[in-house]
Order: sequence, then structure tokens, then C-alpha cells
Amino acid sequence: MKLINKLRWGSWAIRYLFVCCSWGLTGNVMAQEASLSLPPKSINFIVFGDWGRFGDDHQLQVAQQMAKTARQADVRFFINVGDNFYPKGVASVQDPHWTYSLEEIYKDFSLQREWYSILGNHDYMGNPDAQVAYTKISRRWHMPARYFDQSIALSDGSKKKLKFTFIDTNPLIPEFYENAEYGPNVRTQDSTAQKKWIAERIADTGADTGWNIVVGHHPLYTASQSRREGYDTKRIRSSLHNLLTKNNVDVYLCGHDHSLQHLLPEGGVHHFVSGAASENTEVGTLPISKFGAAESGFLLFSATADQIVVHAIRYDGKILYQTTITKKEKNGSK
Repeated sequence: MKLINKLRWGSWAIRYLFVCCSWGLTGNVMAQEASLSLPPKSINFIVFGDWGRFGDDHQLQVAQQMAKTARQADVRFFINVGDNFYPKGVASVQDPHWTYSLEEIYKDFSLQREWYSILGNHDYMGNPDAQVAYTKISRRWHMPARYFDQSIALSDGSKKKLKFTFIDTNPLIPEFYENAEYGPNVRTQDSTAQKKWIAERIADTGADTGWNIVVGHHPLYTASQSRREGYDTKRIRSSLHNLLTKNNVDVYLCGHDHSLQHLLPEGGVHHFVSGAASENTEVGTLPISKFGAAESGFLLFSATADQIVVHAIRYDGKILYQTTITKKEKNGSK
């Protein structure tokens, strides 16, 4: 009987110790969760990019934190800024990447809202039109064409909208046409037609436009040493800087650089880089830099008619940066 009692006591003690340790671990995780400052009645969305690596290079950890943040902030949709599948895109709508880099990684219920997606340069190494075609298969994946636009109503009662112009930056880079891997697919698009379309769409802002936002894969400006004066950055800046500025674009969202950045160049267009949804690489500073971090993570945007609050969130939930953008007037004043 004494032996039985000792065994019972030992079993109970082990269970008690396990519960205490589990509680302690849970407490540590909870302590790391982001404390977000969200404007009342804001519409919240996550911006991320450069991710599809079968869960490797922090992709899984970033996805798990995206799910936590999406639940915490009631995220309504996601902006995916390209380089969706490494190293060379997808071959078809049946490519295993869809299962093992998308569906099995981002499977939390909170991540099943619309993913407004564009193409990156790595996606052009495969079959970019397969990513367009996946729109008809997936409930959340939204890429109806290689470039498209989308308006989403704000939720603050203002009757204003977020106006998104999703562009394909790859054909805007002349060097890509002669590239052995990018060239064959880049040459299938009429870049002149896209440039005309971009100019028309970003200029078409009615009284109900709250924020004029352009989404592309490549940055116009970056503090990453290896990219800041690269031919692709220069080409995109040459094509888009004046166009964005003169049409009162508020925000340009991009990826390509595997970092999180906020830059504010002359002209007043806020540039955000969010290309760290898996791997992260170095980032420095520029005179126009507001923030830069070589960390795996994503950006959370919370918009009302008057302001957008932006949080940069690391894969473990730590808030790396927070800023508020105030709606600028049509004359360019803040």
C-alpha cells in the first residue's frame, strides 16, 4: 500500500510540475504578444512578401505570428507583394508549392481572408499565369490578372475607400527582357499598355477615395546596401517616382528586399518595404529612412479616413516600429 501511495504521489507531482511548467511557458509566450495601438473603427490588413519556402527560413514562424496578429486585430484582408514561391515560381496550378508553401503553412482560420497578390521576379522564372489561374481554384487567392485594381470600403462610417492599384513591376525593368530566366515570360506582356493603365488608374480618384495606394514588387528606394543602387531599383524609380508624386499617391507598398522598411523621399509618398515573410537580409539607413530592420516579419496597417497606423511586427510578436500617417491634402500639404 505504501508503494502504491508513493507511486500515486509521484504521478501527481509530475502532473503538477508539468502544469506549472506549461503555465510558465504560456505566460512567456503571452508576454511576447504584440500590444497593438489600433484606431477606433479602423480596417486592418497585413502586408507581407517574399515567402514561399516550404516553411523554411522562418516562413512557418512568420505565418504563425501573422495568424495571431490577424485574430488580435481582426484583419480583413492581406496584401501579398510578390516572390511567392522560391526559387523559381510554380509550374502549374498543380505544383506542390501550392500545398506545401501556401495551404499547409497558412492554414489558420484567421488567414483565410482574401489575399490580394502580385508577381515577383522569382515568380517569373516559373509560370506566372498559373498564379493568375489559381484565383479560380482558391477561395482566398486573388490575382485576376498580372496587374489589376481593387477598392475596399473603410469601416469608420466615412464612406471613403482604400483604392489599391496592383502593378507588375517586372516588365518595367528593361534588363529583364534579355534575362534567360525572366525574359521569356516578361516578353509576353505589353509593358506600354501597363504603363498607360497605371497612369489612368492612379489618377482616377473620386470623392470617395480615402487613400490612394500602389502595390508593386520592386522598391523605388531601399536602404539595403546590395540593392539601393541596383539596376532594378533605378529602373523602377525612373518609371514610377514622378508618376506617383504628381498623382497624389499616398503609399507605395513593395517587397523584394528581405527586410522591413519605411522611407519617405521627396514628394511625400510613403514607401514601405515588407519582404521579410521568410528570409531576412541586411538593411542600412538612408537620409530618407524612417525605419529599417533586418528581421523576419510583416507590416500591419490600420486605416481610417484620416490616418493609417503602421506596425512592423517580428515573427515572435515583438513590435519593432510603429508610426502614424496623416492623410495629406490634394495640394501636397500634410
